[in-house]
Amino acid sequence: MPSQLFSPIHLGNLELSNRIIVAPMCQYSAKDGSMNDWHLMHLGQYAVSGAGLVIVEASGVEAQGRITPGCVGLYSDENEAAMARVIKFYREFGNAKIGIQLAHAGRKASSDLPWLGGTSLAADDPRAWPTEAPSALPYASDWHVPAALDEDGMARIKTAFADAALRAKRLGYDAIEVHAAHGYLLHQFLSPYSNKRDDAYGGDLAGRMKFPLEVFETVRAVFDNGTPVGIRVSATDWVEGSWDVDQTIAFVKELQTRGCDFVDVSSGGNAPEQKIDAGPGYQTGFAADIRRATGMPTMAVGQITEPKQAETIVVSGQADMVALARGVLYDPRWPWHAAEELRAQAAFPPQYQRAHPPLLGQPAPANPPALKDIGGS
Repeated sequence: MPSQLFSPIHLGNLELSNRIIVAPMCQYSAKDGSMNDWHLMHLGQYAVSGAGLVIVEASGVEAQGRITPGCVGLYSDENEAAMARVIKFYREFGNAKIGIQLAHAGRKASSDLPWLGGTSLAADDPRAWPTEAPSALPYASDWHVPAALDEDGMARIKTAFADAALRAKRLGYDAIEVHAAHGYLLHQFLSPYSNKRDDAYGGDLAGRMKFPLEVFETVRAVFDNGTPVGIRVSATDWVEGSWDVDQTIAFVKELQTRGCDFVDVSSGGNAPEQKIDAGPGYQTGFAADIRRATGMPTMAVGQITEPKQAETIVVSGQADMVALARGVLYDPRWPWHAAEELRAQAAFPPQYQRAHPPLLGQPAPANPPALKDIGGS
């Protein structure tokens, strides 16, 4: 039976050659939000990896929306020009489609780099900046206290998402993902753990969903050309009585009516006291619940490491796609190896064809194509 993991899928007007997604992974290596040669190398390796889609790391829609001083942004002409250079390189040599995740960190912004501790920057640190959130509640007791957003502030952030979306459109991204997971701003609005507002943007589920839905509508409106626009969600806070999968399903149903093309299902990140029951594929059940309840094309992510595990997730209907992060950091050629194991096909540059065991010892073609398929027959 042909591999389902390596079968094509459509998102909006975009066709992916397979269902392997390289998840957005922060590199904490930008300067003033602008990409550099590290990103050229990092994304370039995935351009020829054989994946169906690569999603660029969380990109702040305004400077104060970045997680750390090293995070990528898409809020200035300089950011856009630096990103254009990387995307040009990616497209010149690669074959995988490329998307971007647009984000705002909210109260988890102004944090230090992970290898320097990853905690809240001290107020007197010259790299720090003021933060904002739905409510004036710090992420943890030893973190800075954010200012509660007023309606002018929310309007400013919606405009920032729209402006970043326009930049992404000019850059020619194939897909857009709005970040509403991992305890960042839109997740902060969704969760009763972090949203204690008593106005129209708080209280019951409809109120807490209001601002994230408005942001999504703002981004969706920019892409009226069929470019897929999706969402990343945390399906649960892993805290009793807080944000959970049932509320996530309700949120996704609202997104469906607003033209959402896919949902990328993760979890956690909003509460230091979260109790995560982690293990191989520990989040795929959430993706399955959302897919079953909504019919929305879903990506499953979280400790998906083995090709047969990924194949089973797709074949069994738990998710339509699998997104890998740490697995492809460790093995950027994961799709090639999966194709070998599943006797499937993945795009393979002719310059590397000697590494494909069935081709060892065979002469290279006189006029190799732009890309060569790897995998069994």
